[in-house]
Amino acid sequence: MQAAAPNVAGVLLAGGRATRMGGRNKAFAAVGGEAIAARTIRVLRETFPQVIVATNAPDAYARFGVDVVADAFPGRGPLAGLHAALRVARHPHVFAVACDMPGLDAGVIRLLVGRIGDADAVVPRWDGDIEPLHAVYAVRLLPLVERCLEGGRPAMRDFLPLVRVDYVSESELRALAAAPASFTNVNTPEELAAVGGRFDDA
Repeated sequence: MQAAAPNVAGVLLAGGRATRMGGRNKAFAAVGGEAIAARTIRVLRETFPQVIVATNAPDAYARFGVDVVADAFPGRGPLAGLHAALRVARHPHVFAVACDMPGLDAGVIRLLVGRIGDADAVVPRWDGDIEPLHAVYAVRLLPLVERCLEGGRPAMRDFLPLVRVDYVSESELRALAAAPASFTNVNTPEELAAVGGRFDDA
């Protein structure tokens, strides 16, 4: 099957410690009978020619048959996961998504990927904020990402002002019916329950 975005790699950022989920790996909570990680990887595989999981628990993702990479800067958050993915990406851009978005939608992804141009990143605006963990990044950013991590500036919100960002308006995104679900994340047991999710051993 031809990838919908042939020059972009799909990245699942799964390196968090899940402290707000009581230490349980939220990527493997089930929503609609399917683990969030499994569904996300499926959507990414249907959309991109390369799928990368950036994680510090590689054994948990070995069964998916995708590229799995560990952080070179462990404990530094999503920017470290992005750094790890950029190092192994075989395409000029990556679409990076957090591991806690059970409603990830291919149509929303295609809108963002379709905005790739001269900017270094394509980042959605949502709910009056930005969503850097459902966004597109140019692989050429790798040296700058590395310098930020080495310099003790691992926050995505500190990094983005340093690059050229194409911010996609919330109004444009809301024209897609699937956008609210695609941007929904589940960081706490309450948020997981709100989308009908559970851990299989719960």
